[in-house]
Amino acid sequence: MSEQPDPFDEIVDSETDRDPDLAVIEAGSRTLRAQAGLPGGDPVPARPADPEVDKSLREVEADLATRWGETKLEPSVARISALMDVLGEPQRAYPSIHITGTNGKTSTARMIEALLAAFDLRTGRYTSPHVQSVTERISLDGAPIEAERFIETYNDIRPYVEMVDAAQEFRLSFFEVLTGMAYAAFADAPVDVAVVEVGMGGSWDATNVIDGSVAVVTPIDLDHTDRLGGTPAEIAVEKAGIVKQDATVILAQQPVDAAQVMLKKAVEVDATVAREGMEFGVVSREVAVGGQLVTLRGLGGEYGEIFLPLYGAHQAHNAAVALAAVEAFFGIGSEHARTLDLDTVRKAFAAVTSPGRLEVVRRSPTVVLDAAHNPAGARACADGVTESFGFSRLIGVVGASDDKDVKALLEAFEPIFAEVVVTQNSSHRAMDADELASVAVEVFGDDRVVVEPRLDDALEAAITLAEEESEFAGAGVLVTGSVITVGEARLLLGKG
Repeated sequence: MSEQPDPFDEIVDSETDRDPDLAVIEAGSRTLRAQAGLPGGDPVPARPADPEVDKSLREVEADLATRWGETKLEPSVARISALMDVLGEPQRAYPSIHITGTNGKTSTARMIEALLAAFDLRTGRYTSPHVQSVTERISLDGAPIEAERFIETYNDIRPYVEMVDAAQEFRLSFFEVLTGMAYAAFADAPVDVAVVEVGMGGSWDATNVIDGSVAVVTPIDLDHTDRLGGTPAEIAVEKAGIVKQDATVILAQQPVDAAQVMLKKAVEVDATVAREGMEFGVVSREVAVGGQLVTLRGLGGEYGEIFLPLYGAHQAHNAAVALAAVEAFFGIGSEHARTLDLDTVRKAFAAVTSPGRLEVVRRSPTVVLDAAHNPAGARACADGVTESFGFSRLIGVVGASDDKDVKALLEAFEPIFAEVVVTQNSSHRAMDADELASVAVEVFGDDRVVVEPRLDDALEAAITLAEEESEFAGAGVLVTGSVITVGEARLLLGKG
């Protein structure tokens, strides 16, 4: 009798695009007309209700803003290492799971955090940048650190930060100070495990003073090419820097050249590698109300009928990576030949949120936010929208940064947008709306492009276009193109 093929073998060729990391800034809080928010609580915190706490938080934010921003880097871990030294090496007080990659890092970090917490571990999560409040970057027990604790942590380490500033050629950057705060807050809590997302790259990223027992590499694609390299392999060289001696590497599906770099690094440091499509992956998935139902193959076995309240195939793959990372942390696949408790895994995934990733923030018409800002993220977003939403007509609102591959991003959305409203956000890096419009006309044609330089006007125009004809009762709006645009739109639409 011939052996029946294992359906799991077919995941090797499954799609590899992932949604982008969410990076948005605090914006104005003016709300659009006809606001129709969704029920339930918002996972993103608003400003502190106490005026004194809010004032103190703004003072901390203003102080941090005097430092180098996240787009200005001096590739070195010398400053953060010096800070860790004077703080007493707080990052050594707990084991860590370290996450790098181009797309999907924050969603994967949130899923890892949820799984660990479901197994009664106290977690610390450090992700970047933030949606509406800088406090979101440091989470304890699955929730953003309280504003009061954020302020206290900053004030505690500030004298040591100033000490390091005085001894170094360059002052600690905004991101380096926040990384120091996170590691100190985790040690103070204390946490059982830290889930840490790199800011950019890996080798010289400020987070890379930890020795992650598990290194997670989400899909590598082209982004930040001016700093990381112009090919997936070149970018992988930098990202491989988080793979430490004797670690376990959880490797999402990658371009072949990037995978080769990662595997070579693993051999050099005697790391164990688990590859998506080989040792773990997505067995099956189907669209469900509010998300999708997936069956995952982990390092220890199969986990069936898991409800994931996120849209898109890329999120199912992120879930597989997160599950394998947590199994590896618990020694499954090496020391133990077993699976995690299925009911606990189901409960954890069912509670996952990922703001700004195919996130529905309004109904009638439906408005969806997605922080796609590179071509790979845009393709994943377009596929997810097509699969999960039955829009009869979709209006795009796109505001992009001037250092991105805007034409390729727009080309990914062209098949799904009936019309596109081009705009710009408040960042100094925003592409001018008229410049963006000229690129959009090349892709969509003049009759499908509307120009509204102000984001609030762009949202109004898109909502009006979606509502204007009764035959399009199933019309919707997708706000995308830049993570900053998504954050500002989220606030304008009354979220936060």
